[in-house]
Amino acid sequence: MSRLADVFARCKAENRAALVGYLTAGDPDVVTSESLLLALSEHVDILEIGMPFSDPMADGPIIQAASERALASGTRIADVFRLTAKVREEHPNLGIVLMGYANIPFVMGFEHFAEQAVAAGADAVLLVDIPPEEGFICDAIFKQHGLDRILLLSPTSSEERIQLACEHASGFIYYVSLNGITGAEMGEMGAVQQQVQAIRKHTALPICVGFGVKTAEQVKQVGAFADGVVVGSHFVGAIPVGLVKKEDVAMILQQSAKSMRDALKK
Repeated sequence: MSRLADVFARCKAENRAALVGYLTAGDPDVVTSESLLLALSEHVDILEIGMPFSDPMADGPIIQAASERALASGTRIADVFRLTAKVREEHPNLGIVLMGYANIPFVMGFEHFAEQAVAAGADAVLLVDIPPEEGFICDAIFKQHGLDRILLLSPTSSEERIQLACEHASGFIYYVSLNGITGAEMGEMGAVQQQVQAIRKHTALPICVGFGVKTAEQVKQVGAFADGVVVGSHFVGAIPVGLVKKEDVAMILQQSAKSMRDALKK
């Protein structure tokens, strides 16, 4: 079994969904980012580590600003791998997903990128702008290196596209709860549940729901029918607010993640 499969199995044994948390690597700078990633890792089951990019087209203003802060502070892909390795060292059983855009591995070369990702301890990669139809450029390489490739589905995904994504994905399916960018208000809960049930007809992979999940109550509601709940903008948004107020951002992230994980316990 892969590490991600182990994570979902443990959560299932605890009769709850997995909590998936996202932070952008290098935000607001590499040194601070390390402490924040480690803090969030204490209370999530899977950590999505964002690879900062200059044109994060799927992201809303909160995560866009995080990429801008990270890049402005000098964060490079080598820093992302180093931060990933530090998290893996401290949390050997944590699921780790590198999330970002195709330009980074394309410029590095997918083979070299995969080697570095595995060496750093990543379990999977989520590249927002490589749909299953174009997976031939990276699928075989990632599989060869033991990296799962997470694929996205949305409310507008056709039956044919759902089937295609399910055939090519591994690790889990990421269902985007709304037609829009990260940080927007999530879709109507009943409709989200209905779509998750429709996707289940095509795959035995775990299904995680994200985009727009901001509160412990929403986490609880989504966790009642999904295998995992993804929280991103809520955690990322705490960083600039905490820094301005000179608060302990690491503690804020831990407390917030703990309340959400507690909400998943039935």
